[in-house]
Amino acid sequence: TIIVTSISSLTAHNKRGGVRWEIWRGMAIGLVVGSVVGAGIADMINGQALQAIIGIGALLVALKMLFFSNKEQLGKPLPSKGIQVGAGTGIGMASSIFGIGGGSLTVPFLNWAGLPMKQAVGTSAACGLPIAVAGALGFAWFGQDVANLPAGTIGFVHIIGFICISVASFITAKIGARLAHQLPALMLKRAFGVLLIFAGGQLFLSGIGVL
Repeated sequence: TIIVTSISSLTAHNKRGGVRWEIWRGMAIGLVVGSVVGAGIADMINGQALQAIIGIGALLVALKMLFFSNKEQLGKPLPSKGIQVGAGTGIGMASSIFGIGGGSLTVPFLNWAGLPMKQAVGTSAACGLPIAVAGALGFAWFGQDVANLPAGTIGFVHIIGFICISVASFITAKIGARLAHQLPALMLKRAFGVLLIFAGGQLFLSGIGVL
């Protein structure tokens, strides 16, 4: 479903100049490799401890965005290609292993890298596409021989669920992109910080076995 959501969102952001394609190209290879590798090892490891650690990291980033990051760091040089590829690989793996949207990790990285918040959100939407395509293909492939899956699935991908969720997300993604470019940058950053509190909290609580 994130494939459809990403296409809808990135086209809306791109129309408003919100996608930095030069950094997207730097991260895309890592995102694809990380997503495929993550899909392959997702059902082979006990990732609860790692999930809790990533959750704590997300909560710390959220607190920074909410309380300690009031100014945009404009004009900051972009990270090297190696850092971009490495970050993409890590984000792709985490997204596949834990089933989380890459944006919860990509937006903070891009904002740290010096992108204005609106471009960080827009570029993150574009980064969601290679994560989604590689992850979906990986889960479809690695789930081929798994028994007792529900009817109407290709590997671990449920076709009816994909269609139903995609229809709604295609519409709402465009609405979200429009709102992102209407909000002041500081308000957008704090709104994302609140969202990251929930995402990080869910990861941490799942990691320690509460959820």
